[in-house]
Amino acid sequence: MGRIFTEQFAFSAGDSVLVIGLGRFGSSVAQSLVRLGHDVMGVDTNGERVQLWADKLTHAVQADSTKEAVMLQLGAADFSHAIVAIGGDIASSLLTLMVLTELGIKDIWVKALDRDHGQLAKKMGAHHVVTPEADMGERVAHLITGRLIDFIEFDDGFAIAKIHAPVMTHDKTLTESRVREQFGVTIVGVKRANTDFQHATPETSVQSADLLIVSGPTRKIELFASGTKVKK
Repeated sequence: MGRIFTEQFAFSAGDSVLVIGLGRFGSSVAQSLVRLGHDVMGVDTNGERVQLWADKLTHAVQADSTKEAVMLQLGAADFSHAIVAIGGDIASSLLTLMVLTELGIKDIWVKALDRDHGQLAKKMGAHHVVTPEADMGERVAHLITGRLIDFIEFDDGFAIAKIHAPVMTHDKTLTESRVREQFGVTIVGVKRANTDFQHATPETSVQSADLLIVSGPTRKIELFASGTKVKK
């Protein structure tokens, strides 16, 4: 699950990342970030988890992330990004967020257990909130319906999806199908069997078997994939 959500983290190559909470989500994200070339310090209160990941992350430390003095000693303020991935304990998650905010970390992500947790986190200074279970549920629902082949939604309701070309785009250029005007989404690219990915231009022609990369508000992408025009 964490690998999917790593795609949301817009980190520059080589950035240092602090991951607090090495449960299933946190450890998966941490490992993916290491694989992408980032220096990662994992922090957890559970010594067994820390030992498990000690050889797989840049650093792994057993510590109480709710204590500002402890985090200062670990050098947490020097990290470009922090991910609070504490599961099952909203109080510890929010206290940790408070500490990171006090330390002045510029980019803080919080894994929220539910909507209320996420709203509190944003009010307390989180720059981004992810809800893995809810997001995964929506992703699977899209895949089951067959309308979206792949799907990434960001925390502002904007999404990027890979879809089968809807009927109204077949054998037309993007100018002719007027996708943006009729559906409020943008076709970013076209993938045709046995050919390279093609960045879309107004002159790009779409065939029935093509796959489209589409960006825009999530609901509008869903309507476009189903062939339903947006009501004005």
